[in-house]
Formats: sequence, C-alpha cells, structure tokens
Amino acid sequence: MSPGRRAERHARVPLAAFGVVTVVDLVCLVAGSGLGHALAKPLLMPLLAAHVGLRGGPRLLVAALLFGWGGDVLLLFDVDAAFLAGMGSFAAGHVCYLVLFKKHASLGREAENGAPRARAAWPAAGYGVALVTTVALLWPDLPPELRLSVAAYSVLLTAMAYRATRLGLTAALGGALFMLSDTLIATGVAEWPQLPRPEFWIMGTYIAAQLLLVRGVMSAVGGRRTPVTSESAPAAP
Repeated sequence: MSPGRRAERHARVPLAAFGVVTVVDLVCLVAGSGLGHALAKPLLMPLLAAHVGLRGGPRLLVAALLFGWGGDVLLLFDVDAAFLAGMGSFAAGHVCYLVLFKKHASLGREAENGAPRARAAWPAAGYGVALVTTVALLWPDLPPELRLSVAAYSVLLTAMAYRATRLGLTAALGGALFMLSDTLIATGVAEWPQLPRPEFWIMGTYIAAQLLLVRGVMSAVGGRRTPVTSESAPAAP
C-alpha cells in the first residue's frame, strides 16, 4: 500500500470517531445529560483536526478547529469570563479561516466559474443586512458589559461566513450554519425565547458548520496533499 493510501485510510479513523461522538453528544443533549455533553463536546474538534492533519490539510485549518475546541471547552463554564474567553478563542479561529479563504479562494470550484461582480455582491449585501439587523435587535437585551464584545465578534463571524462563499457551496453552507449557531447562542445570552433543547440546535448547527467548512476547504485545496518523501522530493541543485 502506498504512503498516500495509507494516510487516507488512517484519516478515516478520527473522522469515524468524530461521527460517533457527534451522535453521542446530540443524544445526550436530547436526553438532558449534562455530564454526557460535557464529556463528548471536547472530543469533537480534536478528532476533526486529526482527520485534517492526517490528510495533509492546511495548518491554518487545523488551527481554526483547535481554536474552536478552545471555545467549546470554555463555553462549558457558565460564567461571563469563560464566555468572553471562549468568544475570543472562536474569534481567533475565524481569523484563521479568513486568512485561509483569502489564500485559497481562487481555487474554489465556484470561484473558477468567474461569477459576475453584480451577482457576487449579493452575498455581501445579504450578510451585511443580517449583521446590522441581528446586532440592532440583540443590543438592548444583551448585558451591557457584553455588548461591544458581541458586536465586534459578530463582525468577524459575518466576514468569515461571507468569505466562505468564495470557496463554493459546501463552504458557504458551513459559514452560514456557523453564523446561525452563534446567533442562537447570542439570543440565549439576550434571554430571548428559545427552542426546546436549545443546546441541541446550537451544537447540531455548529458541528455541521465545522464539518462543511472542512469539506469545502479540503475540496478547494485539492483534498489530500501527498507528503514529500525521499523518493518524491526534488533533487538539490
């Protein structure tokens, strides 16, 4: 078996484990098992990051997922300091995504089709309206000490979601779901009426968002990069 095929086979193991842990976490949330959720949630992003790493994915993608893991862990603690630190960790992940998207946007399948500028402007306008509307509606109900932080984070999140559209439909859906998931969190902080089992919807959309972003980025960069070996490395000049 070639090194490339072996790496691809190994990469399936953490991805399968990610699927199992996802099911466990969501079932725990439906069942109201806080302990099960607390045990499963911190495993999700490291498993997805391991999958990306074994496939030779971009380091920035791995970093974005690990910053997401940091946010996941911090948000398990129901205190304002942990919430702010978790938001900061997610923000760092969005910065990683933004740099990654800028680097690889030209490789996206839809970007290669050369969509007209007027058509490409629609997502920007839509996300701009969504940002302004969401922040304006949430602002009065947010705790005063969190308002500016939530607004600044919302700008970064919206920029990430918009830039994800440049890599194709899969990444675009991932960015949109990430924005939806964090908006659900914000409505909870603002003490708006919530859906039954709100954590289930938050985690369901978040997990799907991260997986779709991984799929979109890996597709844009050509999937797996074969590691350079002594046989394939170029000869020294």
